[in-house]
Amino acid sequence: MSAVWLVTGAAGMLGQDVLARLAGEEATAVAADRAAVDVADPGSVRAAFEEHRPAVVVNCAAWTAVDDAESQEDAALRVNGTGPAVLAEACRKHGAVLLHVSTDYVFAGDGAEPYAEDDPTGPRGAYGRTKLAGEQAVLSTLPETGYVVRTAWLYGAGGGNFVRTMIRLEGVKDTLDVVDDQRGQPTWTVDLADRLVRLGRAALAGTAPAGVYHGTSGGETTWFGFTREIFRLLGTDPERVRPTTSEAFVRPAPRPAFSVLGHDRWAAAGIEPVRDWREALAEAFPALVAAERR
Repeated sequence: MSAVWLVTGAAGMLGQDVLARLAGEEATAVAADRAAVDVADPGSVRAAFEEHRPAVVVNCAAWTAVDDAESQEDAALRVNGTGPAVLAEACRKHGAVLLHVSTDYVFAGDGAEPYAEDDPTGPRGAYGRTKLAGEQAVLSTLPETGYVVRTAWLYGAGGGNFVRTMIRLEGVKDTLDVVDDQRGQPTWTVDLADRLVRLGRAALAGTAPAGVYHGTSGGETTWFGFTREIFRLLGTDPERVRPTTSEAFVRPAPRPAFSVLGHDRWAAAGIEPVRDWREALAEAFPALVAAERR
């Protein structure tokens, strides 16, 4: 009998790709969007567990509106903090593995070397605080079967994101001014979904230590460098993209200047880290263009 995997936040960009990845596994995937399972409601989560009896839960449900979290921190905390806590308790009770997706925003973003999985956290804004609360709930409740996978700069065909926005703007703008003082790792949701499924399999087999993993691409760039690569793949002049600073785009929530994450922990699970961001973007690009222009 195949293991049941419950995917919360299944309608989102990452959730869609996790479900697609599970389609190639000997597993029974249960798609739970927000209407099906309210992760912060113990009754809703309990009903899902009693109906499906999952062996693995992949929590892709999240409040991702970073700026809105500054003025609605309680609402963001309900999804990002309470939700993982409720799921972790249900997993503890039923003996299930929990894979919880978190973020680079749990760090201060003022480093100069890639953040290691065990580096001190220090979020600067409400979004990061709420995500850190979720991490802490998972790790404290499930010390042996809880997995936190931090990611950043996600893009994919299944939702709105930076790459699709730049594809659209290329067709309507002569030039684009893009921030060049924030460094990170563009990460394709397909690559992250693959690592989540492989980590879940290893967890079920008892070959992956519980704890924190960093699920971002190899290499690093700025939003400016990222956009120039998008323009190059579109076959247009990258010189149309001009560098600017964060001060030119003031937002309610502070953005990390440095979001580069280290990937050393994957070796302990026998899984290789995600490939370089350029290679992934090149493979993802046809589907991203098609999704944006359909």
